[in-house]
Order: sequence, then C-alpha cells, then structure tokens
Amino acid sequence: MPSKTLLIPAPDGQADAFAAFPDDGERHPGVLMYADGFGIRPALRELALHLASHGYYVLVPNYFYRQGPAPVLELPEFIGADERPGVFAQVMPLIEAHTPELVLRDASAYLDFLTAQPEVSAGPVGVTGYCVGGLHAVRTAAAHPDQVAAVAGFHAPVGAAGPESFARLTAQAHFGHAASDLTPETLGELNEALDAAGVSYTSEIYPGTIHGFTMADTDSFDADGLRRHWERLLPLLSRAL
Repeated sequence: MPSKTLLIPAPDGQADAFAAFPDDGERHPGVLMYADGFGIRPALRELALHLASHGYYVLVPNYFYRQGPAPVLELPEFIGADERPGVFAQVMPLIEAHTPELVLRDASAYLDFLTAQPEVSAGPVGVTGYCVGGLHAVRTAAAHPDQVAAVAGFHAPVGAAGPESFARLTAQAHFGHAASDLTPETLGELNEALDAAGVSYTSEIYPGTIHGFTMADTDSFDADGLRRHWERLLPLLSRAL
C-alpha cells in the first residue's frame, strides 16, 4: 500500500501530513483522518493504511504543525499507566491551544488539498477522527456541508461541537463511544440533540471499552472495539461516497 509524507499549504505555515492510497493507478474517494491528541505515529499510520486498503485515499494532517513537524511529541512506543501522566502533561497544552477557530481555519486548507490530489476522485469526501480528532471531524463536516458526505468520531467528545454544529451537519454520521466516556443517560442526551438537529446518524456505546480503544499503542486498546469501529466506518463510507 503506497504512502507518502506531504506538505499542505496552511494558514500559518505548512502542515506535514501522512497519505495512504491504493496502488492501482485509479482515483478513489478521499477521506480526511484526524489523529487523536497523541498525533501522527505508527499506530495512526496503520489505521490509515488499513482504511486505504479498502479503496480510499486517506490524508492524516499534523494539526499541531504550528509547534513543528510530526512527531511533535516524544512518545514512548507503548503508553501505559506509568507513561500516561508524562504524555498528557505534554499533549494537553497543545490540545488547549488548538482552538475551534484554528480547527476551522485549517480544515479548509486540508479539504482543498485532499480534493486536489490526482489520486482522489471527484465528489464528496469523508472525515473521521479519534478522541479530540473526532471533534475536529464534526466541526469540519459542519463547516463544509457541500464537501463532506460522511463523518465519524470514535471515543470522541463530539457533544462539545454543540447544537449549532449539529444543525449544520448534512453528512451521514457515526459516533462510536467508549463505555468509560458516556453513560446510557448522557448518550441519550447526545442522541436527542442529534435528533433535534435532523442529523442522519448512528451513535452507540461500544461495550466494555475505555477511552482510546482504537489505539494499539496504548493500554486502552480493545481489539473488539477496533473491529466494531471498522464494521461501522467502512459501510458508512461505502454508502456516502
């Protein structure tokens, strides 16, 4: 599966990005993938490569590019209980500095770049993301309803996007929540807000999972949760793109 590192002209410099796509000489639907707060690293590249193997051009931008090229953080190979406090001490200031305004400024550049790639077919794109990247995905889809036809977020605080973003969502959506992140009651409140906004969506708690369940380089990883994630994401993209 071909992959390469690219530079995206962005509002405040050049954002480096990882891209993966099928090696068949054909054009394929584009998918913008937002990493979790730990950024681009081998675990994220593997997710992008797997998605690309199903017939998509996948672009993973380093949305912390203002702080430098990826890897912005010096991460251990495996993030467990002992490593987590030190990693979060590094990553939280970056997440807090990456405001919704910056997310939206960058999103236009990412989408323009993605759709201009010669390997990307004409038509709408998908946006997916993990943890805070799922929130970025929702905000991107809401701001670009004419371009984004599918949006997904996994163990993501999508409720923080708020009713105004939900009201602008025209993309088909799936949200897969960790059991440690939402109670059935808070899931119901989120789904009521999506219903009120008229969003076409599925939104569910993945049983037995904790926050970060898709990330194979952390102690939060759950193989069944990752499998369910693919079982939801791939049909969504197939329907919408």
